[in-house]
Amino acid sequence: MRLTLLVALLIASLPFYSLSFTIAVVGKTKNDSFYQQSFQGCLEFAKSHTEVKCIYDGSNDYQDVRTQVLVVKELLQKNIDALLVSTTDSNFLVEGALKLARARDIPVVTFDSDLLSPYEAYRLAYVGTNNFDFGVALGNAAKLYRTQTPQPVCIQTGHATTPNLNERIEGVRFALSGQSKNRLDGSSGWIEHARCPLFTIGKRDVALKQLVTIISEPIPPIFIAVAGFAQFNSEYSKKISPHKAKIAGQSITIISADTELGQLDILKQGLSTVNIGQNPFDMGRKGAELLYQWRINGIKPKQDKYFLQFHYCTQDNVEQCLVTATNDKSRDND
Repeated sequence: MRLTLLVALLIASLPFYSLSFTIAVVGKTKNDSFYQQSFQGCLEFAKSHTEVKCIYDGSNDYQDVRTQVLVVKELLQKNIDALLVSTTDSNFLVEGALKLARARDIPVVTFDSDLLSPYEAYRLAYVGTNNFDFGVALGNAAKLYRTQTPQPVCIQTGHATTPNLNERIEGVRFALSGQSKNRLDGSSGWIEHARCPLFTIGKRDVALKQLVTIISEPIPPIFIAVAGFAQFNSEYSKKISPHKAKIAGQSITIISADTELGQLDILKQGLSTVNIGQNPFDMGRKGAELLYQWRINGIKPKQDKYFLQFHYCTQDNVEQCLVTATNDKSRDND
């Protein structure tokens, strides 16, 4: 009995030791397969670390900055040990929740969408896509479908304050004009549609309605979605199918972020032109690893930002993209 008590006391005195370690994964929206994949990445890490538990939460249907803060605060009150979060609004998130996390000594890693630079002290590291470069890739893809000068383009995004999406817009503009801060005005050979950028706030019905409206114009601009909201709408194929011939003839061009299985099926149907995908699973897995190493072993991340690769899918290679994505999904369910 005395030996058992002594061992228990010694274990309790070890730095960062815990019999369980709960990581909360919070995306911008809860019902998004992208963030669900990140959660699966956390679960994958937990398979080899039995003391790790991953829980998942977020705003239910769209990018609501206040709801995200409320969700994170509730999780902090449930005594989570670490937070992996995708930022919707830096100021709201820091002031409303991350200052509380710091006061409670709960480490934070951002994924997918980092905090703006003035707020980066409130997280250990960022794991995800280099979003400016991702925007450049989307913009460069558009160059292959230019038919006029200046060439109109319409950018669709989510919430106006979301850091990663704003970086992608900057990347698109840089690819098409060599500068990233101002609207495309035609001087570079590219001009932004008068109604764009379009803001969806992550609402899929709004996103699809915006897309249909724009591509229904007599001479539609090249449509660049820096997030995949419209393609996550279950009505996408039905609403876009009447435009299939024009997409095939390249008089309508739809370029979208992300390559979820549903999006690749849309691409295979000929209802999208180009999809550029990310690695949400690895964001969750690597983010969990960084949090675990810091809290359990006292090892601080060696990098401030961990950038993951992205990949290109077109109608020419969509079958291979589907094989890769299906294999990834199978891994998620192991």
